[in-house]
Amino acid sequence: MIAPAKSPCLTCPYRRDVPFGIWHEREYAKLPDYDGDIPEQLAAGATGLFLCHQQNGHLCAGWVGCHDMGHNLAVRMSRRDLDINELIHYVSPVPLFASGAEAAAHGRRDIKAPKKAAREKIERLTARRAKQPSRPMKKIRKVA
Repeated sequence: MIAPAKSPCLTCPYRRDVPFGIWHEREYAKLPDYDGDIPEQLAAGATGLFLCHQQNGHLCAGWVGCHDMGHNLAVRMSRRDLDINELIHYVSPVPLFASGAEAAAHGRRDIKAPKKAAREKIERLTARRAKQPSRPMKKIRKVA
């Protein structure tokens, strides 16, 4: 069974306290796709589960906490691999954005020139992933 992490990771794009500009634009672009009702999710291509960016095998706890898992197309398509009750009753222990669109707007802010806190997180993520050659390096912003 695939389960959410106990808490959104420290670089989760759904967390209100994460600096903006950490992730690549493509990652932020995915977040609003899960905001709509089922037909809107289908039209947006939001059919896959949103896994944690830490690549730890868990569902993104921010995604689970932000979106209505009872009305989520990806969850419905993957029902047999999930504990639906756990997802529906998950409550994040940290503040999250109210929608994927809000999270994406925050994340995209100053994306071309991330502030020091964001650059530090990007560098830590890049270093961490570089130590894990069996896991693909994907979708972390490069610090200029």
